[in-house]
This record gives sequence, structure tokens and C-alpha cells, in this order.
Amino acid sequence: MLLRLAYLAVTHTFTLLRLLPMSERDKDIEILTLRHQLLVLQRQVGKPAFTDTDRALPAGLLHRLPMNKLRRLLLLVRPDTILRWHRDLLKQRHAVTCAPRRRGRPPTVRSIRSLVLRLARENSSWGYRRIHGELAALGIKVAASTVWEILKEHGIPPAPEREGTTWADFLRSQADALLACDFFETRAMAGARLYVFAVIEHTTRRIRILGATAHPTADWVVQVGRNLAMDLQDAGSQARFLIRDRDRKFTQAFDAVLADAGLEVVTSGVRMPRMNSITERWTQTCRRELLDRTLIWNQSHLLHVVQEFESFYNGHRPHRPLGQAAPLRPLPEPITEPGQIAHLEVHRRDRLGGTLHEYQHAA
Repeated sequence: MLLRLAYLAVTHTFTLLRLLPMSERDKDIEILTLRHQLLVLQRQVGKPAFTDTDRALPAGLLHRLPMNKLRRLLLLVRPDTILRWHRDLLKQRHAVTCAPRRRGRPPTVRSIRSLVLRLARENSSWGYRRIHGELAALGIKVAASTVWEILKEHGIPPAPEREGTTWADFLRSQADALLACDFFETRAMAGARLYVFAVIEHTTRRIRILGATAHPTADWVVQVGRNLAMDLQDAGSQARFLIRDRDRKFTQAFDAVLADAGLEVVTSGVRMPRMNSITERWTQTCRRELLDRTLIWNQSHLLHVVQEFESFYNGHRPHRPLGQAAPLRPLPEPITEPGQIAHLEVHRRDRLGGTLHEYQHAA
């Protein structure tokens, strides 16, 4: 708006300079001609629209004229409107020059607000008083009411309402001590149903294929439990929990065998596969990368195939949660020498007739 006013002031100044050498008679004729054109335009336009600049110019030029002279002028608006525009201009100028100062306490520094939210997120049992005390121990001076306002502003409920541990928090906090197991089903060429029992470690993603059978009886499942306990003991595992679903194949005798080995069985909810999501994800991987691309002849063939995939999965296949390392194979040192990068020689090793591929540097 200010740029527009400056432009109009310059153009009207040049217009005034052009009027100075004109005689009174020429000015009167021009005024009559302009008034007539204005009458013609008023008959064609119903209600013109005015911008802020259009209001500022007549308000600044005509507010000093008496009301009787304003009424005799041929204007697009009433004289009272011109005077109201002038009052609005004065109000705006007064609001800019006499703006009230901000009152109250200054806003909290952004870094302190972030720290308050972090403490609340990482410590679900801490209320605003406990967070305020932790800030004081760090040398950060802030009022307890400020901490409460920050938590309320971001929708964080009081400590008693958010103290409960979610299933996801439990899995993250106990990952080093968690195992998960499940049965998954596949079909042989003759149509027989075959079942595979697998156990996976949450922290290392190591998979254990403990057996495959067409008839998962109670005795067979109990024997699988014994084999799992002995395998974990030989590996020196520190696992304390085993997650399983509510399949009827898992009997009380199976749970008792694991309890004797120091494993507490945690059952997932009904129709809640996300509570055993890591095992479900591995089952999808096994189906997509192996079983969907392999014709299974019988039970012994299935056991051979899944055990070969177990070796491939644990010893070679990269895993995103492990930083692209394999459960039993850490990542090698990165290649930094330009000569080695320019002359890469990588060999492929086929597993299961080319269903699985492993790539290694040539010796």
C-alpha cells in the first residue's frame, strides 16, 4: 500500500505541475468535462469497489474541506464516508505508533521445551513436579507451572494416565531376553499339509528351525520344546521370555518344559498377530523368498529346504534392524581404496539350485 501511495503522490505532483500554466478558463472547462464523464460512468457502474489506496487518497486530500463544500462535490461516495475513511487512517497510524507492549512472562526457550517433552516421553512415570526437579538438577531454572503448561499444550496426560507400559514398549525394553515361536503351514506336491516350527531371537534376529512334520502331536511339540531348551543352553542364551500364540498345538506340557529351562511363556492376544509381529514377518519372508519358489515333495524335502534357508538367513542375508548385517555375520570393513573399488570381482554362490544367491569377493 505504501508503494502504491508513493506512486500516486508522484503522478499527482506531475499533474499539478501540468495545471500550473493553465488559465482559469481552461481549468473550468476541463472540470466540467471530467464531471460529465463521471456522471456517465456513475450511470453504468452500480457500486464501485475501493482498495485501501483508493480510500487513502481522497481521505487525505478532502478531509479539510467543510461539509457544505464536500456535499457540492460530485463524488462516488457520500461525504460522511470520506470523513470515516480519514478517521480509519488516523486509527491505523495510532495503532502502529502506540502499539501496547507484550505483558506477562517471556516465552520459554525452545530447547527447554524440547527437553521437557523428551523427559516426559522417556519417563512415563514422571509427573510435572518430577520433571521440574530434574531440570533444577541440571541447572535449568524454570517454574513448575511452566512445565505443566508445556505438557498440557502438547496433549501429554498426567503421569498416572500414561504410566502403563504398552506392548511395543515391552518388546523394545526386553528385546535381549525375548524369543518368539510359531508354526506355519505349507503344502506338498501331493496335497499333504506340513507344519514347520521356528523360533526367532528378537535382538539378533537369529532363526532356529526345530522341526517339520505332518502331524504336530502333543508329544512331538514337547520334544521340540526340549530340543529348544538344550539348544539355548549350548548357545549360552540369556533369554527369559518366549512369545507364542494361542494355538492348541502348544500344550501345558510344552510350557512346563520351557518353565523348567527358565523361560516364561507369554501368550499373544486373540487374533492379534502384531503381538508376535517379528515371527509373522519372518514367516512372510520365508514364504516369499523360498516356499513360493520351491516345489515341496515330502516332509524330508521340506526339512532340508527350510534348514538350508535357516543357514542362509543367519549367515548371509542382510537385516535392516542389524544395520544390514546378518545375525551370525558382522559387516566387513568398508572398501576405501580406489584400486579395489575400480576392480571389483564378486562371485555368486547358488543355494537350492539357484533359488537363493550369495555374493562374495573372489579370493
